[in-house]
Amino acid sequence: MGAPTFPDLLRSFARIGLLSFGGPAAQISVMHDELVTRRGWMSENQFLGALSFCMLLPGPEAMQLATYAGWRQRGVPGGLIAGLLFVLPGAAVILGLGYGYAIWGGVPLVQAAFLGVKAAVVAIVVQALLRIARKALATPGHWVVAGLAFVAMFALGVPFPAIIAAAALWGYWQSRNTPPAPAPVGTAVRPADTLRTALIWGALWAAPVLVAWGAGAAFLTDLALFFSKLAVVTFGGAYAVLAYMADTVVSAKGWITAAQMIDALGLAETTPGPLILVTEFVGLLAGWQAGGAGLALVAALLTLWVTFVPCFLWIFTGAPYVEAILARPRLKGALAGISAAVVGVILNLSLWFALHVVFGKLRESPVGPVPVWGTVSWTGLGLTVLAAVLLLWVRVPMGRVLALMAALAAAGHVLI
Repeated sequence: MGAPTFPDLLRSFARIGLLSFGGPAAQISVMHDELVTRRGWMSENQFLGALSFCMLLPGPEAMQLATYAGWRQRGVPGGLIAGLLFVLPGAAVILGLGYGYAIWGGVPLVQAAFLGVKAAVVAIVVQALLRIARKALATPGHWVVAGLAFVAMFALGVPFPAIIAAAALWGYWQSRNTPPAPAPVGTAVRPADTLRTALIWGALWAAPVLVAWGAGAAFLTDLALFFSKLAVVTFGGAYAVLAYMADTVVSAKGWITAAQMIDALGLAETTPGPLILVTEFVGLLAGWQAGGAGLALVAALLTLWVTFVPCFLWIFTGAPYVEAILARPRLKGALAGISAAVVGVILNLSLWFALHVVFGKLRESPVGPVPVWGTVSWTGLGLTVLAAVLLLWVRVPMGRVLALMAALAAAGHVLI
């Protein structure tokens, strides 16, 4: 079968982008159906190998898988078509939702509805925790790494990048005696071409950051530098990095509140595209609070740029080396170590969200943040338990749980 035409790519990846609800597992399933089953553009082994490669990279693996698939068919233009169509529909929706939230989020009825959204978010994160734990905790060592990661982040405040680096080193060391797979046979890649690709995309990534810095825009420079760093350490999916992002944007930077952070995730869960689009929402809210609607738009677009341009850098630089990279067991070991640590990190995130939904105040202690028991929200607790039952036991789809919890919380506000 010959390479697909650009109109074929546009149609297929537009369909994937518009149907990419439900997180990476659902998104990857949609891509598999379109690219392997329906179109035959990739074999089963090619698809799974590409997915393994994307899981080695920081950033949203589903978006990077789409970009790789487009690159494999029509080079860089095909990769751009696939990657952009995966991201832009959701980005447009997030932009509209963000402005709506900034304008009407302070209305009491809207605030009440978002209590239901927050409750659903706690259950959604717990669901992600259970799903990832089943895959990632394959050995006793992985369980230990997960436990240490949780304690390090929740009780000791160890930075997320340090936890990921330590887990990767442990996994790399654990795989030191595993023999490598046979070296793949393929077309040689010129180092000069790789360097040129890296420099081009690195310059595109840095350009708006340098413009903001040169213009003396301290807030935008700080925003761009933080989310650029986030793009480098986002291993294990968006849930893994959310606790680090929440701690920084809420506690360290003060750009948004804890309640707004949880609302941001709830709204991002309802849109197509990668969940890491939550960064765009956070950037918009931070910009709105720093300077109103105009700065909010610039901040949202800047955040979107520094979140996703690195994904194109990783894919276009590394795609020619996929087979060679996957033959190296130590890299797979490092990924396994990161995946185990991610379980502990997401457990920390689950607890952080739950405490902020169920209690009005928290206080710091030697073992991490603990609730002030007199500030318990019985409504928040009841909605959280109900959302967990519906999502984890009854298996109601995520979108319906979000809508139902919001409706119940709003109705309670009106009737009580």
